[in-house]
Amino acid sequence: MRSATILYGNNKAGELIETNDGDYIFQYDTDYIINHPEQFLTFSMPVRTAPYIDKRLFPFFEGLIPEGWLLNIATKNWKINPNDRMGLLLACCQNCIGAVSVHPIKENHEA
Repeated sequence: MRSATILYGNNKAGELIETNDGDYIFQYDTDYIINHPEQFLTFSMPVRTAPYIDKRLFPFFEGLIPEGWLLNIATKNWKINPNDRMGLLLACCQNCIGAVSVHPIKENHEA
């Protein structure tokens, strides 16, 4: 499982999770829902309490991933398969142009 905190400006908008089964889940943060109910990430994902779940990475997040020569640089430098969309999102989208940024959540592997 891989996950990321999604920020809208300086506010935590929610979390994006890729499950071990390959499903994608986006859940708006409770505080964000209360304080920013009209400040959605994209028209196709309005602010709501129910999670968004899909078998594919949501188009909005897909659109944050670099393309063309920049994608080639990212895949070669970080040795990420171009088909690993979540991996590219986690590696490349911490400083996106625009209000939304993606920040990987480090897994806590306690024994």
